[in-house]
Amino acid sequence: MKDPHDIILRPVLTEKSYDSIPNKDYTFEVAIKANKTEIKLAVESIFGVEVERVNTLRQIGKVKRMGLHQGRRAEVKKAFVKLSADSKPIEFFEGMA
Repeated sequence: MKDPHDIILRPVLTEKSYDSIPNKDYTFEVAIKANKTEIKLAVESIFGVEVERVNTLRQIGKVKRMGLHQGRRAEVKKAFVKLSADSKPIEFFEGMA
């Protein structure tokens, strides 16, 4: 079994994600190969909450150029996690909302 901290990489802290915290919606950057079931189990084990649903989004890296050299930014996979109504909120985000 994969370690939950290898699946959940970091929280995504943007204006849009801050606005959804009071509704118990949280956004995380996750491993590219992680599926919804693994993400749900990882969030439940790390934070001790009950997850209702998980939606994922995969962003392909943009092609960037500097002079003659061309490269690509890294791919990112985000997970939008909705907690159940009777679940406690995640303490890490308490002071941010």
